[in-house]
Amino acid sequence: MLLIYTHKITPRLTYVFKHICTRILGIPVKFTTIIEEFIAHDSLKMSYAKQPLSNEIFVRSHELLFSQGLDDLDIQVHDWGPTKCFFSTNDKSSLPYDIFAASFYLLSRYEEYLPHVKDEYGRFLAAESLAFKHDFLNQPVIDIWAYKFKMVLESQYADFKFPEKQYSVQPVIDVPMAYYYKHKGLLRTIGGTLNDIFRLKLKSFYNRFLVQSGFKRDPYDTFKWIISKQKHTKNKFIFFFLIGDYSTFDKNINVNKKRFVSLIKSVADYSKVGLKASYFSLEDKHILKKEKVKMESIINYELEASRHSFSKLNLPESYRNLVEFEIKKDYTMGYINNIGFRAGTCTPFQFYDLDYEVQTPLQINTFHCIDYALLKHVSLLDKKEELLRLIKRVKEVNGTFTPIFHNYTFSDEERWNGFRELFTIILDSVDEN
Repeated sequence: MLLIYTHKITPRLTYVFKHICTRILGIPVKFTTIIEEFIAHDSLKMSYAKQPLSNEIFVRSHELLFSQGLDDLDIQVHDWGPTKCFFSTNDKSSLPYDIFAASFYLLSRYEEYLPHVKDEYGRFLAAESLAFKHDFLNQPVIDIWAYKFKMVLESQYADFKFPEKQYSVQPVIDVPMAYYYKHKGLLRTIGGTLNDIFRLKLKSFYNRFLVQSGFKRDPYDTFKWIISKQKHTKNKFIFFFLIGDYSTFDKNINVNKKRFVSLIKSVADYSKVGLKASYFSLEDKHILKKEKVKMESIINYELEASRHSFSKLNLPESYRNLVEFEIKKDYTMGYINNIGFRAGTCTPFQFYDLDYEVQTPLQINTFHCIDYALLKHVSLLDKKEELLRLIKRVKEVNGTFTPIFHNYTFSDEERWNGFRELFTIILDSVDEN
């Protein structure tokens, strides 16, 4: 156990130390404000304050973990070996930066509470983030900092055996539209057919006819291939099905269709299933509750995970709603057009509500790569190289790599050529040294 002496124990302090020390490094932590208790402790210990007590491991504290609400912070980002950091300390400190305050800033998404420019869907843009502006979005900096801290501990406590964490993957399959042509209902089918004719989309018209006639598989119906992959890998995939009402933003199959319900049930036999919350459920808790209850009636177990339509978040309201409905995990946080680490980590963490100054039970699983972000690379070789670089960074800190692919990503559509191979590379990365 690591004992931490500090002049004041706050929710922010306990939150971030537990993420770095316990979730990343696997070391239990305890806190004290009593000097005598700290001196008597005969195992790992450090002080986190303005001045050291003696010759112990000491990190000079920034005010962030002892304050409340939002402040206008002066952040100066500096190079730190191959990575970057901010909140400089001093010569007495065992680390040149207060990695705990810096980590809290990134994990709490402090910057997303501050005024910023949003895109047309109201999403926080990567370009607005500190990580993007200072070129460390492509690194899981918090995990890197944690291992730098581990080196300091190892130099002082050479006999202590640190637990070893293993690299893992958590593949996410997003299903905003289970089928492209099938099971859409009479009106939508007629409308789609007429649209093909008037716009002279003859190939689509022909494919629609073949699919509806049963001569060809629906292009979005790739579930047999995905489940085949699931059967040959130890890591459970998690599917997010959109079951909300048809709208401008959400256009999936009607959830009352027996074939659609049957599909969700069959997938749940092999993989985990979560709820892809509809676009309008972000603004209306009653819609979210209705969708949660409906999904639970389909899968016959308590809903554990969710992901928002269009990867949209309204902090802190979106996460407060999930907490209220006792949804335990969220997979929404990440960037649609940029690969990288939105919260600076590849280790799942708890949502910290900055308004209420409390750690919540909701676990945030940030995604680090989404299929759309890989499309900016024209060649398959470039896509592979980008993906392998990302995997390497997560492996170096024994983190959890969370990619998001859609069911239609594995279709025969030209722009998705090679994505089955990319997905296989991710699955195989677990077994590689």
